Amino acid sequence: MTYDVLIVGGGPGGLAAALALGRARKRVLLCDGGVRRNERAEHLHNFVTRDGTPPLEFRRIGREQLLPYPSVDVRDGWIEAIGGEKGAFTFTLDGEAHQARRILLTTGMVDLLPELPGFAELWGRSIFQCPYCHGWEIQDRPFAVWLSAPEMVKFALLLRGWTSSVVALTHGAFPLDAEQRDLLARAGVPVDERPLAALIPKAPAQGPDARLERIEFSEGPPLAVEALFAKPPQRQVALVTSLGLQLGEAGFIETHAMTKETSIPGIYAAGDATTGMQGATLAAGAGVHAAAWINHELTIE
Repeated sequence: MTYDVLIVGGGPGGLAAALALGRARKRVLLCDGGVRRNERAEHLHNFVTRDGTPPLEFRRIGREQLLPYPSVDVRDGWIEAIGGEKGAFTFTLDGEAHQARRILLTTGMVDLLPELPGFAELWGRSIFQCPYCHGWEIQDRPFAVWLSAPEMVKFALLLRGWTSSVVALTHGAFPLDAEQRDLLARAGVPVDERPLAALIPKAPAQGPDARLERIEFSEGPPLAVEALFAKPPQRQVALVTSLGLQLGEAGFIETHAMTKETSIPGIYAAGDATTGMQGATLAAGAGVHAAAWINHELTIE
């Protein structure tokens, strides 16, 4: 089968791009590997008309709204390899060979969770990356924030918009200088520099009902908090790595600001894989942006 566009990734960015290209009457294959970054999140927020929608329901609605466009195919499965060149890419899906004139990567990123007891269990339930996504639901409760890099100092201040109780944890990641300490102190954010030992959920809740009760350290008393904000390191998915695309210093795919084309002609990228500014609404907007330029180029061609 030959397609105009192969979209790799079926999240908000891929769904939005498929919708735009379907409405432009392009032959599209949207391929979803099924591994979702937000699978632990109970609801999706800050997406107008869909605020509070469970992520799986959002994807169901997105796929349903592609049905009126017969030129769009949706497949669950892994793209095993991509080869060829602009205008004549080849790829393999479930052992079958196909072709596409253009490729759009909306693959997201892989979060590398620290090997700290309790972290994986509480990820997405009491441990969050984004206060815009989860801050309202836990407002005015005691927060902690894991300062894994110097730029996280101002992130700690940002959290004061949702609660007056924020404790900054350094875990020895980097030394705070006098200016940073003064900034946190003036914002009413105390600093705890002890190494973290474990995150303890409330008993007897476990599984989907697990919620953070306290943080234990290598020494001294625990810290009672109900939410931890952290930004674990991320990496690209294996397919992106195999393509040899140019990545920025932070590991995101570099794209042309206007066209969203990557360092390989004919391959485009949008969404979380391209930026640290991550979120469903942002990914969907970037997906439409990329789709519009791809459609323009294909139609002119």
